[in-house]
Amino acid sequence: MSTTQSDRLRGLVEPLVHARDLDLEEIEVSRAGRRGLLRIVVDSDEGVELDACAELSRAISEKLDETDAMGEGEYVLEVSSPGADRPLTQHRHYERAVGRLVKLQLSADDASEELVARILTVDTDGLDLEVPGVKGRKPTARRVEFADIVKARVEIEFNRKDKKEEEA
Repeated sequence: MSTTQSDRLRGLVEPLVHARDLDLEEIEVSRAGRRGLLRIVVDSDEGVELDACAELSRAISEKLDETDAMGEGEYVLEVSSPGADRPLTQHRHYERAVGRLVKLQLSADDASEELVARILTVDTDGLDLEVPGVKGRKPTARRVEFADIVKARVEIEFNRKDKKEEEA
């Protein structure tokens, strides 16, 4: 997608997204056979429900129909929330992952380290983590600065109890 088209689409879509208290995470234009594919990914601190995606999709579709931002050809519009395995790239992504287990790739003086830990807190400089204990050992605390993070992704947990379940 050209920068001009990307900027134009962002300019059209972003006000509609923000009007629904959502964050615009990604706009991607690609080809799907003879048709274009416009994929828009949105998120919020509370997550995004299917109804919100459908409502936003209708609003974006109406706005795009008023313009020629997608050109003359046919296209498919997809509006969705990010997948559970999407990379953590923005500060708000880390804030939304507090309490979750994450896999971090860290860089430290010509070497890299992989770390799986639970995010306890997030501030402007980095993360306070709880590294799970191995072989019966207790978890340990660790601080990681954002500057040291090369990649980060939430790890899916199938057997972890929800906080509400633990309190019951």
